[in-house]
Amino acid sequence: MSQAFTQQIRVRWGEVDAQGVVFNAHYLVYADVAGTEYYRHLGVLHADIPDLIQVYVVDAHLSFKSPARNDDLLTCTVTPTHIGNSSFQLRVSIARDTTLLTEITLTYVRAINGQPTRLSEPFRALIS
Repeated sequence: MSQAFTQQIRVRWGEVDAQGVVFNAHYLVYADVAGTEYYRHLGVLHADIPDLIQVYVVDAHLSFKSPARNDDLLTCTVTPTHIGNSSFQLRVSIARDTTLLTEITLTYVRAINGQPTRLSEPFRALIS
């Protein structure tokens, strides 16, 4: 598998709820931002590889360990954990300093016209 990639994200005031912690849905946004930067780092966003415009998140699992708060600097670590024929998984670990806050596992499936489609060899090579 490809090496882990890290992206830092600063929590903004509008992302916390009345309890002063990051509202849970924002962690998926953080994972999406980190994933996009991971693909940019690999060169997928600029390569002639159509896979990313044909993949969909079909499953997301979040495990909350500790809350993030306003102005925290978060480190999102993206690690590919599985590559199948038409699907792949990314794990996004979100931490503040050395404290793990959330672990997210995202499963993506490449589909064309609603049908699972084999991941292209260039895409597989980049993330493996």
